[in-house]
Amino acid sequence: MKPFTYERAHSPAEAAAAATRRGAKFIAGGTNLLDLMKLQIETPTHLIDVNGLALDKIEATPDGGLRIGALVRNTDLAADARVRRDYGLLSRALLAGASGQLRNKATTAGNLLQRTRCPYFYDTNLPCNKRQPGSGCAAIGGFSRPHAVMGSSDACIATHPSDMAVALRALDATVETVRPDGAARSIPIAEFHRLPGDTPHIETVLQPGELITAVTLPRPIGGTHIYRKVRDRASYAFALISVGAIVQRDGSGRVALGGVAHKPWRVEAAEAEMPRGAKAVTAQLLAGARPTDENAFKLPLVERTLGAVLAEAKG
Repeated sequence: MKPFTYERAHSPAEAAAAATRRGAKFIAGGTNLLDLMKLQIETPTHLIDVNGLALDKIEATPDGGLRIGALVRNTDLAADARVRRDYGLLSRALLAGASGQLRNKATTAGNLLQRTRCPYFYDTNLPCNKRQPGSGCAAIGGFSRPHAVMGSSDACIATHPSDMAVALRALDATVETVRPDGAARSIPIAEFHRLPGDTPHIETVLQPGELITAVTLPRPIGGTHIYRKVRDRASYAFALISVGAIVQRDGSGRVALGGVAHKPWRVEAAEAEMPRGAKAVTAQLLAGARPTDENAFKLPLVERTLGAVLAEAKG
């Protein structure tokens, strides 16, 4: 690990202003950043500890939704009675991720910002455009079983690893931030994560120094909430594919996918087909897919998993 300096921020605006310093990074739970620092994939010269910023509350909003502080730990969020009752999809997605020990440390903002688990990203002996822009993508033409089938580019075929983000996409969450100049911003979760294009190292729309302060959920929409994660082993594994769905009594609803793209994948137009069944929805959800020979199995796997989810919702 390379040397770095450290400070504790006393307000969100102060933290954001300090992050304009070259090589600065925020740190909270550190469950992803510290691993990347040990491998020298991330090499910050200055760490800004945001744990003391009192952003660890879950509060009701005036319109009947919930405001989740950026520092709320994943364990506490999944266990909150209001989340379990009104946003069951989010609670189930969180419990499907990582281990209990990691959920005790991982934060809401950190979960959204975690970096890909692509093995080529983690191997510093191989080229990776996310790790070193312009160096190439070793995953293309390499081992591609866990990689993206949607929204990929000639520069990157990595997937986003977050289970929580899939649920937030289905729930139409909003990400609240503060910029270095102290100005606040609200970003719809649909716009927060970027597809790789020619710049896969730029993973979100956050500006340099911009700090996430909260995630806001709109008022509950009811329905049956199901999160189904397909993985190679039962625990401590990232999704090959995952399906997060909210299904209403008339068969309508929402669906978002994980494990298939560089960001949580949702196509609102496809949701009009939900009463017709998984095949009709999947045809639109995965239109334009670009699988490799090794991960083409993800396409029928999405259809079968969504079919199981819809069958479960119907009882």
